[in-house]
Amino acid sequence: MRAPRFQRKKPEPTITLINVVFLMLIFFLVAGTIAPPVPTEVRLVQVAGNKAAIPPNILVIDATGQTLSQHGPMDAAAFVAALPADAAGIARVMPDRDLPAKQLIAVARALRQAGAREVRLMTERTTE
Repeated sequence: MRAPRFQRKKPEPTITLINVVFLMLIFFLVAGTIAPPVPTEVRLVQVAGNKAAIPPNILVIDATGQTLSQHGPMDAAAFVAALPADAAGIARVMPDRDLPAKQLIAVARALRQAGAREVRLMTERTTE
């Protein structure tokens, strides 16, 4: 009678996963050191007097509380009614940084009452 043979277990796939993660870590470390930082003494060009255009399908609220769209002054109900079908009831709002919070909340409530499912605030990304 023969002794029972033991079958080898398949190696664990975690070793392969660890190797992949390690290689990705090395790649990102190398990629981060390749790009030199911008010198601090360099000052970038500023454009004075450039009037920024309002992006489409965004309601801008200035510091006084006036609401503007790409087509000029517009109230919340008209803005929601003018949203295209692909916006799916999402009202994007770009408030002025000096706008009082009470006025921003009032505009957001007006947008919701006008039929917007969701109100998203658009902000400025800073590098600081």
